[in-house]
Amino acid sequence: MKINFPKKEKSFQKISLISNVNLYWKFAVYGTFVMSFAFFFFSYYLFMQTNKELIAPVNNNKEQDGTITKERIDKALEYFFLRGQKSNQILYSSSPVVDPSL
Repeated sequence: MKINFPKKEKSFQKISLISNVNLYWKFAVYGTFVMSFAFFFFSYYLFMQTNKELIAPVNNNKEQDGTITKERIDKALEYFFLRGQKSNQILYSSSPVVDPSL
């Protein structure tokens, strides 16, 4: 005679600390979506505020017209020309230091 005892089934289930990962991804996507819209509206608001501000009038003073003269430009060009000549002299001149190994 064979006696069948009921066997206790072992159910091993992994207990996770994070209940639903998909839920957190949804929060991240929706949060990014909301933040992008908030950024869009905020930037549009700032654009409209700066667009409403008055633009300062341009003053055409004779003092400003005389700041750039031909003499000043020629003086600056001469300065840079002299610097270029001095740089070429330094680059193409022989070295005054004698090599001690010779």
